[in-house]
Amino acid sequence: MESSEVFKLIESKYPDALKSTDLDGIEQSVTIEANSIADVCNYLKTESELQFTSLMCLSGVDYEDKMEVVYHLHSLLYDHKVTLKVELSRDNPKLPSVSGVWKAANWHEREAYDMYGIVFDDHPDLRRILLPDDWEGFPLRKDYVVAEKYRGWTIRKIKEGFE
Repeated sequence: MESSEVFKLIESKYPDALKSTDLDGIEQSVTIEANSIADVCNYLKTESELQFTSLMCLSGVDYEDKMEVVYHLHSLLYDHKVTLKVELSRDNPKLPSVSGVWKAANWHEREAYDMYGIVFDDHPDLRRILLPDDWEGFPLRKDYVVAEKYRGWTIRKIKEGFE
């Protein structure tokens, strides 16, 4: 099944959830309203003609003016793939967790929280996964400022202009 066909099924089932589609380029994608992402993902996993049983990857992205979460899904049974995107505000990057749909989302969401500060509502254990609990800030955000010290250790810049 082509991505465009999957997008049409999403639009027919959740007409208010689909914000836009991108059918150009190598990877076609659909942008979903943040508050609908868990419902749409559950539908994509459980619908018999789709069965997107694998969350291959969940990534946070910082575009300076907005944040984004990208979901790469795969149906092992039908061997089709789809990419979903959710746009979020920089000030309050928050959306429902899909860890109840795919257990693999648990650590992916924790990483997006740890690196970008994206909050996944109803996540069973949303805490840092890579950095220490007392780390300040989210280092993959474009507005992140590297601290001068951490636990008494001086953090030196690698080169001027690089943070």
